[in-house]
Amino acid sequence: MVSIPPEGMKRYQAFVAYDGTDFHGFAPNPGVETVGGLIRASLEKVLGNETKITCAGRTDAGVHAEGQVISFDAEPVNEKQLEKSLNQLCSPHIGIRSLKETDSSFDARFSAKSRTYRYRVLNQNYLDPFLQRFVWHVRDRLDVYSMQEATSLLIGEHDFSSFCRKRIVKINNSKIETSLVREVQSLEILQKEANIIEIWVTATSFCHQMVRSITGTLIDVGLGKIGTKKVAEILSEKDRNAAGRVAPPQGLTLMEVAY
Repeated sequence: MVSIPPEGMKRYQAFVAYDGTDFHGFAPNPGVETVGGLIRASLEKVLGNETKITCAGRTDAGVHAEGQVISFDAEPVNEKQLEKSLNQLCSPHIGIRSLKETDSSFDARFSAKSRTYRYRVLNQNYLDPFLQRFVWHVRDRLDVYSMQEATSLLIGEHDFSSFCRKRIVKINNSKIETSLVREVQSLEILQKEANIIEIWVTATSFCHQMVRSITGTLIDVGLGKIGTKKVAEILSEKDRNAAGRVAPPQGLTLMEVAY
């Protein structure tokens, strides 16, 4: 639910990029360093008061972002100076690409219309040391055509229970399983370089580990471990055990959030 800033406060929006390798995910978590925790601590240091931040997508440990979006409330500030201060405090692995005042009704999470992730696979015999923080190294040759065929079976609105961790919420002392129905708007396999395969997926929202689970299944299709038509059966089974493995986090990057 979207709230409006308290009296005398303004709402700000920031576009954030980060190398998530050494962070324990985005969400602030006492005792471990997280992307959101460092940004929040930096904001509080500059602003001098407790500050709550909201993000468009709570990325897992080891996952990166080029187009993460956050929102927060603060008393009127010099935006360029705050942007500069945050970059100094959050470097070298987090960068604030831009920061501006936004509409009081804007919420980085609830105002988002869609999110786009990219997963990069290095498909060659040896791991490249300059790419290892940002790719999944798969040594055996992948059949990209079969992977592309399989993507069409996952586009549209489906129950993605086979590709997500179940989430239980407590309401009035009752435990309720949340819906895992999601709408995938596009899913593409691209090969722009000889040994780099990219999986691009856009959806209105994602459930936990959904992109990595889809990626793991598509890789198994590319390796011939799962038949192309089997992907439709996996989806219909609504059983996490039916799908392929979960791809490792380092290949995944949140690229864009649309509003």
